Amino acid sequence: MKISDIEKLGLYMPAEFGRHHGTIMIWPKRPGSWKKDQTKVRKIFADIITDIAEVEKLYLIIKTEDLFDAHKIISDTCDEKLASGRLLSSRFNIINNIKYLDFDTDDAWARDTAPTFLVNDKSIAGVSWKFNAWGGEYDGLYKDYDNDAALADNICKDLGIENIDSKDFVLEGGSIHSDGEGTILVTEACLLSKGRNPKLSKEEIEERLLKTLGAKKVIWLKNGIYNDETNEHIDNICAFVEPAKLVLAWTDDESDPQYTMSKSCMDILEKEVDAKGRKIEVIKINIPKNPVCVRKEDLKDFIFEEGEDTREVGERLAASYINFYICNNKIIMPLFEDENDVPAIHTLHKLFPDRRIVTIKARDLLLGGGNIHCLTQQIPEYKSKFFE
Repeated sequence: MKISDIEKLGLYMPAEFGRHHGTIMIWPKRPGSWKKDQTKVRKIFADIITDIAEVEKLYLIIKTEDLFDAHKIISDTCDEKLASGRLLSSRFNIINNIKYLDFDTDDAWARDTAPTFLVNDKSIAGVSWKFNAWGGEYDGLYKDYDNDAALADNICKDLGIENIDSKDFVLEGGSIHSDGEGTILVTEACLLSKGRNPKLSKEEIEERLLKTLGAKKVIWLKNGIYNDETNEHIDNICAFVEPAKLVLAWTDDESDPQYTMSKSCMDILEKEVDAKGRKIEVIKINIPKNPVCVRKEDLKDFIFEEGEDTREVGERLAASYINFYICNNKIIMPLFEDENDVPAIHTLHKLFPDRRIVTIKARDLLLGGGNIHCLTQQIPEYKSKFFE
């Protein structure tokens, strides 16, 4: 399918808070992101997988040789959570909701390497963007990314979904956010970075987004989260929770570099309207009071390849509660063992009173370079050949 077909067919990018058919995730393997001993982080992944699979389908991308160990970790995690009452469904339902797909990958960031899905009243399609590891030769995070660059095409083919080729335009799923009603959120820091589409102007990039996402308006925020190695993806700073309402990562500490960045976003949003002309309500969620930084003991088991971005002691990580994931009947959100954890939980509970709030201790995910939203990509509700 061509980009020119999107408008003809009335395809558009729906909101994450709409109903899902399922979620795509990738089993962790890269030692430069998840350490050599991945026992702990794979248990965290299994926590997320089982929470999602309780309420929707879960497509887990994994190599056949890792399947036995992964199935055991996921099954054991499921049993532990059922026994504790954290999961309310049956074991059969949860395990049966997981579909394994055998593809090669370079890392586990499904948000950025899986397709961006568009829908209309009758069908679904997946956009395959050009992936260059968040900056290519200019400031990319790893050198070899051919498997990740091919993943969106492979997923569309395997799931029998129409593929929209956008491989001449660099974009990651975490750099765009939709309200499902024609409004797209992005940051200038990311989309205008020299490692993405440097030959295109801001106006040309906006036009491409509107055409490819079936949208009517792009709202450009200046910045994302401080020290976010993705060049400040939107999904770590701001997210729609319903039409004309969004959450924004915030701090009241004017000495924190995040204050100026978040305030620049607020200044823009206070003056903006969405694609339907509605004033946007902004709810602040404070970042952790104590910055999450790399400790000496964190580094002992990482194995970095040549050309791969590394970690340093004292490096501040891009911790934000906005990197939560909305799935059917649940919100899966990160915790940082900080005094702002509980207020963030309360805020999301008020915003999503009909969904269970599930928490994940996310420090080890953050050390990998992202968080829960970065690891997931939603498939809007549709009928799948695998789960009829």
